[in-house]
Amino acid sequence: QVQLVESGGGLVQPGGSLRLSCAASGFPFSVYYMTWVRQAPGKGPEWVSCISNSGGSTWYADSVKGRFTISRDNAKNTLYLQMNSLKPEDTALYYCARGDQRASFRRNYWGQGTQVTVSS
Repeated sequence: QVQLVESGGGLVQPGGSLRLSCAASGFPFSVYYMTWVRQAPGKGPEWVSCISNSGGSTWYADSVKGRFTISRDNAKNTLYLQMNSLKPEDTALYYCARGDQRASFRRNYWGQGTQVTVSS
C-alpha cells in the first residue's frame, strides 16, 4: 500500500531554515508528480509546492516562492522541501502527497504529516 513518511519538522525561529523529507514506498515513486501540502490550525489545506515526476518542473504557491525549494531523489524514493527565511505564518502541519494536488486534495494519498512551528 501507499506509504508516505514525513520527517524534519520542528521549532525554528523566524528567519531560520528547515529541510523536510518524505520517504515513499508502495508505489512507483518515479512515475508520480509529488506535492507538499500544509494545514495550519483552524484553516483549510494549502498546496505549497509541486514537482514533476522527473524533477524537471516545479511549482510554488505565491506565499513561499523564493523561500522554499522542492526536490526529489528518485533513486532513493524521497521527496524534499528546503524551507528558508521561515515566517510565523509558515507554521503548519506539512504533508507529503502523491500526485499533482494543486487543483484538488486527495487526503488518502497524504502522509501523517510533520509539524513546523516558527516562533521566537
